[in-house]
Amino acid sequence: MSKHVLFVCATGIATSTEVAEKVIAYCKERGLKFDYSQANVASVPAHEGEVDLIVSTTKIPYEVSAPVVRGLPLITGIGEEKTLEKIYNILKE
Repeated sequence: MSKHVLFVCATGIATSTEVAEKVIAYCKERGLKFDYSQANVASVPAHEGEVDLIVSTTKIPYEVSAPVVRGLPLITGIGEEKTLEKIYNILKE
């Protein structure tokens, strides 16, 4: 069964799209596929229990059961490789 990633930013459009594209490309190069969706931070609680991982460029002010990875390094480039590896390792479990 494919894992599901929720990419989150303030609006659910801009930076979450950029982060999603980088993660998808990184995982595809390594033969890993997953399902995904994008959302704004306010709608995160509506996805509770539906996702295996949340990658967010903004702080998630809610308690969630899925692991959360900060996606900001994928925007700034600082710590990008380490963040991509962390996401990949969570998804391949």
